[in-house]
Amino acid sequence: MFTGIIQSVGAITEAQAVGSDIHLSISTQNLDISDVQLGDSIAVNGVCLTVTHLSDQHFEAHVSKETLSVTEGLQHPHPVNLEKALRLSDRLGGHLVSGHVDGVGEVLTFTSLGECWQLNIRAPHSISKYIAVKGSVCVDGVSLTVNHITGDDFSINLIPHTLENTSLKYLKAGSRVNLEVDQIARYVERMTEWAAAGQENNNHE
Repeated sequence: MFTGIIQSVGAITEAQAVGSDIHLSISTQNLDISDVQLGDSIAVNGVCLTVTHLSDQHFEAHVSKETLSVTEGLQHPHPVNLEKALRLSDRLGGHLVSGHVDGVGEVLTFTSLGECWQLNIRAPHSISKYIAVKGSVCVDGVSLTVNHITGDDFSINLIPHTLENTSLKYLKAGSRVNLEVDQIARYVERMTEWAAAGQENNNHE
């Protein structure tokens, strides 16, 4: 589990094809990985990856064909958001994030609003119903608050601190981003479906 609070902007330095999979080499920059062990999880642009090799300010991970098919931004060298897995003693500054991407969105516009910036994203229709005004959404691993929704499109305001400390500052119209919706929304839907199915069964008895 993660919080969506980015701990460092690192960089994929190498993405080597291994059959249909890829093997990543990632520079951690300012991320302290002295407490990370082989087999631990690190979120890379919102994707939970397992550490397969460690060295000073560097780790490696294997990414499967399945993960590649449902995520964006792991195939080529570029800056990435990094977050180590949540410990039970850590503060939950963002929201609970699993590191399992629900869909890939497209940046429509990214415009300046004084010192802040407004990010407009089009989400896949299949997950739009889980995105709510003033609710949480994870964009490339960053926990953010939704300000406005129109159909499948939603907007977020980014403060200077977020831009300075994440890779979101590199986004532009047409960029594709990893999206993970708030898990609570999925649980509410499942419970609602279960309750409705139970009521229907009772009506047929």
